[in-house]
Amino acid sequence: MTRTASIKRTTGETDVAVALDLNGTGDTVVRTGVPFFDHMLAQLGRHGRFDLRIDAEGDTEVDAHHTVEDTGIALGTALADALGDKAGVERFGDATVPIDEALVRVAVDLSGRPYLVYRADTPVELIGTYESSLTRHFFEALVANARLTMHVQKLAGDNSHHIQEAVFKAVAVALRRAVRVTGAGVPSTKGVL
Repeated sequence: MTRTASIKRTTGETDVAVALDLNGTGDTVVRTGVPFFDHMLAQLGRHGRFDLRIDAEGDTEVDAHHTVEDTGIALGTALADALGDKAGVERFGDATVPIDEALVRVAVDLSGRPYLVYRADTPVELIGTYESSLTRHFFEALVANARLTMHVQKLAGDNSHHIQEAVFKAVAVALRRAVRVTGAGVPSTKGVL
């Protein structure tokens, strides 16, 4: 079963291309012009075991906001397209990921209903040049366009880099489990997700 998607999103502020293969091996290449964000997106592909290519150019001379948001929109759209009607998927996935002192739990439902609960504050606003508040915004865009429910909860953590990385890795593992094909038919009494 082919579960791939390629999305191109061009606005007056950004130009984003995403290629996603849910049946991949974790082969990931990311270039957004925002180094810490690239590092985090690489975690999604690697630990989600998706093949992921993201090339983004944006008005980073202003700040990273538009690039991060539009990458979330494009990746969420690609995820929805690659899942198709979601026949046979596990649907639910969760993961608890430690990175040193940080511990983050994520639960995902490929419900067709976009909803994000994000409780993973970080003590430092800037990680390199990356505003840590953009992570929540990225996941808002991804969730809305992938049409999924996601809960993100920091259980422990003092180091902002560790917290953010644990978030992305936990999302990756939870998504990997949710998109896994384990049956036939759509996993819902409604018959659609």
